[in-house]
Amino acid sequence: MLSVKSIPAFNDNYIWLIHNNHNHCVVVDPGDATPVLECIKEHDFILDAILITHHHHDHIGGVPELVRQFPNVNVVGPENEPIPTLTHPVGDGDFVELFDEQFMVLGVPGHTNGHVAYIGDEKLFCGDALFSAGCGRLFEGTAEQMFNSLQKMAALPDETEVYCAHEYTASNLAFALAVEPDNDYLLRYREKVLHLRAHGKSTIPSTLQREKLINPFLRTSEANVKKSVASKVQDSTEVEIFTALRRWKDEF
Repeated sequence: MLSVKSIPAFNDNYIWLIHNNHNHCVVVDPGDATPVLECIKEHDFILDAILITHHHHDHIGGVPELVRQFPNVNVVGPENEPIPTLTHPVGDGDFVELFDEQFMVLGVPGHTNGHVAYIGDEKLFCGDALFSAGCGRLFEGTAEQMFNSLQKMAALPDETEVYCAHEYTASNLAFALAVEPDNDYLLRYREKVLHLRAHGKSTIPSTLQREKLINPFLRTSEANVKKSVASKVQDSTEVEIFTALRRWKDEF
């Protein structure tokens, strides 16, 4: 089993550092090099690779400096996105070996056209595609693409740990409760999250099992979720339900 450290960055980003027992590490979506370099120095790590999920600056801004400091580092990221520092472009179905663990690349477009996630060792690094109790905005892709991407991730084992790139859980739960105000699990989990955040603690990682209970974007087949957007859709297909939810969340 690999270990994961969170490196907070900016206002609400998480840069994930994956390491083994021999002081080698990989970082995911380093939008800022400074906290990554501080963590590497503190723990005497050796940086082997950088994994990138998509091209937004808060996910790649620190890569050039990390490459400067570690010239032999592998930079892995989506093949169809404008990321000039890549050494290993990857796409859906490819594999990346990290410390003798095989991580599969999942194409999860929607937030951006080429967005990818990495799944291995029962850990999902999903960038801005899936959040705890939410999902990414549709900056480049379509609602149908994002719906299909979320379904692809939801099909992974329930025990999969979800390492998303932002601490949005509390605000996402406020929306989830607007969608399902009578969801007892949601109500209880909100109290836990508010307690964690009040004490400066992270709500990430989540698990897919939990997300299927709290995340409206993964609950489009539930009667209460369909009912909440019934006036906003012409038919009740899951893609239409998702589209209505995403529009509602954008305005929430």
